[in-house]
Amino acid sequence: MSHQPGTAALTEALAVPRRRTDWTPYVLLLPSLVFLAFFFVVPMVQALGLALQGPDGAYTTAAFERMTGDAQFRTALLVTLLLIVLLLPLQFVLALAMALVVNARLRGSSLWLYIFALPLAISELAAAIIWYGIFTENGYLNTVLVGLGIREHPFIFLDPRQPLWTVVAIVLAELWRATSIMMVILVAGLQSVSRELVEAADVFGAGPWQKLRRVILPLLRPSLQVALILRTILAFQAFAVVIAIAGRGLTVLAAEAYRWYGAYRDPHVAAAYAVLILGLSIASTVAYLRLLPVRQGMYA
Repeated sequence: MSHQPGTAALTEALAVPRRRTDWTPYVLLLPSLVFLAFFFVVPMVQALGLALQGPDGAYTTAAFERMTGDAQFRTALLVTLLLIVLLLPLQFVLALAMALVVNARLRGSSLWLYIFALPLAISELAAAIIWYGIFTENGYLNTVLVGLGIREHPFIFLDPRQPLWTVVAIVLAELWRATSIMMVILVAGLQSVSRELVEAADVFGAGPWQKLRRVILPLLRPSLQVALILRTILAFQAFAVVIAIAGRGLTVLAAEAYRWYGAYRDPHVAAAYAVLILGLSIASTVAYLRLLPVRQGMYA
C-alpha cells in the first residue's frame, strides 16, 4: 500500500517533539553540592564513625553511654532547649517587625535596613564580648545604673548562683546578634508578596492585623520555613556567646563537645555530642517541614 504524497512529512510534523533535558540548573548547583559534600557530608560521616568507635577501633556505643552518663549532659541539653524555646518566638516576632518596617518603603527605609543588618558584620565571639562588657559587674549597665542613682552598688548579673540573669544576658546577646539573619530572609520573602493582594485586602476593609494574618503570613510561609529551620540549627550550635558570658557557670551541648575534645582529649565523646546536635537539628527540620508545609503552585 502506497502512502499519499506528503503523509510522511505530515506525520513527522505532528509527532510530539522530545523534551531535551536542560542541564543548566544542575551545572549551577554543582559547586554548591561539591562544597556541601566535602565540608558537611564527609565530616558528618566521619563524626558518626568516630562516635561509634572505641579507642581500639572496634565499634561500640561506649561514647554515647559516657555522654549520657556525664554529670553535665542533662544540664547542657536542658539549657540548649531552653534557649531555643526562649529565643525563637522572640526572634520571630522581632525579625518580622523589622522586615515589615523595611518593606513598608518609608522614608529612610534603606537606613533602617543597614542598622538592622549591622550585627551580621560582627562575629559571634565579638558580639559575646560586647554583651559581657555590658553585664559584667563593672560594665556599662552597672555604670549607668549607679550613675543615675538607681543603685548604690553594682548588681552582679552574671552570678553562677543565679543562672536566671545569665540566661537573660545570653538571650539578649543572641537576639541582638542573630535576629538579623531571620530578618534578611523575611525581607526577601516580603518582596515576593503581591501588592495587588494587599491592596485587595484594603479594598475589602481588612485591618493591619487581618492583612498580616490572612494575607502576608500565608504567602510568607516558604520564607518562614527557611528562616526558622536555619535559626534553629544555628541555635543548637550556640557556643561562643555562652562561653564568653557564662563561662563554666552555664553549659550547652556545643560547649560540652568542645570540653570533651579540648580538656578531656576524648574525640569519641565529642563526636557523640556532635551526632546528637545533628540529630536534633534534623528532627527540628522535619518538624518544621510538617508543621509549615509548602505545596507547589500554592502561591502562584
